[in-house]
Amino acid sequence: MAVGKKLMSKKKPTFPVNEMLNAYLKNYNRNIKISLYYDDLLRFQGSVTVYDKNDEDTLWVRTYYSQYDREEIDRSLKKIYTRLHSDGNDDNIPFLNVDAIDYCTFGNSKPFRIKIRNILNDNFSYFYVKKADASRIYGLELEHILSPHNMNFLVFKDTLIEEHIAGIPGDDFIRDILPDCTELEKAQIAKEFVKFKERCLVRLLGDMRSYNYVVTPIHDFDQVIYKIRAIDFDQQSFEGNLKVYNLQFMKENFKMIEMVGKKLQNDSIRQYKIEERSFMAKRMITAPRRTARLIKCMKADTISFPENVALLKKQLIKYVGDVKFKDCNNMGEILETILAFVKRNYLDISNKELF
Repeated sequence: MAVGKKLMSKKKPTFPVNEMLNAYLKNYNRNIKISLYYDDLLRFQGSVTVYDKNDEDTLWVRTYYSQYDREEIDRSLKKIYTRLHSDGNDDNIPFLNVDAIDYCTFGNSKPFRIKIRNILNDNFSYFYVKKADASRIYGLELEHILSPHNMNFLVFKDTLIEEHIAGIPGDDFIRDILPDCTELEKAQIAKEFVKFKERCLVRLLGDMRSYNYVVTPIHDFDQVIYKIRAIDFDQQSFEGNLKVYNLQFMKENFKMIEMVGKKLQNDSIRQYKIEERSFMAKRMITAPRRTARLIKCMKADTISFPENVALLKKQLIKYVGDVKFKDCNNMGEILETILAFVKRNYLDISNKELF
């Protein structure tokens, strides 16, 4: 298994949100009218490095604005928060405070992280302001439709607002927590990783290195269950190399892959892959219109390069053995073919078992 070779060489561009996708977002209440744009937050006049509890650079900087800009920005961010988490009513705005506006210098999206605190009880939460990117939006919607997790986000023109996804960053979890987990917990994490890996591969979510997903511990009555979910959707259906969508080829995931090999037999791995594909098929069946509308938008959109499409088609034909990929002209059609394959296979097997 080659994990050291660099899989992605070119930086992914930002793809604009076209009219068809914008209409889709409006139909499902993902659209919002705001007075603050991503570019407005770039007007900060200074910044300082944000360090973690171990005094290590987090790759985030805390921004500072002029008094006039800060008053206007704070007011707009509070309104955005109420729209994202509530009904947009202004009654709660006097009880909110913008504690911090942090800017990330690492990665493609270069997001702003907003910390909002309720001054009545000191509870706080985060949300992110990013440059709107069509492929990222498709990734968020596909996560909402096909995964067990609901996604809360809003779009206005070239600005994307995303809710914070709580959890322990995968790289921190692998380094600090995984070694102390019990053998039973490691087996459960291995199961979740296999299912997460399969979900990303099927819906073509790429670049799931350990710092692009989080691990969330959930306390059950007699155990702790660990769930894994993606937090970065920048590489949705862009790369042509199929390995980019397969977590086992990311060197940052090596310890997780090694644990899967130790804890799970091949029959169990196959079982969990089938379980995850069946779950995705059920989600498509229960939300057929929304899935079809989103895929229709993707098919009419450009979110990758022709050479990437050609390479992915070739590798999928070899991997899946389905020649239908030859007729695909873009990433939307490729994803449609994959999902149709998953759905068809699920229906064929489940119907046979009924008789």
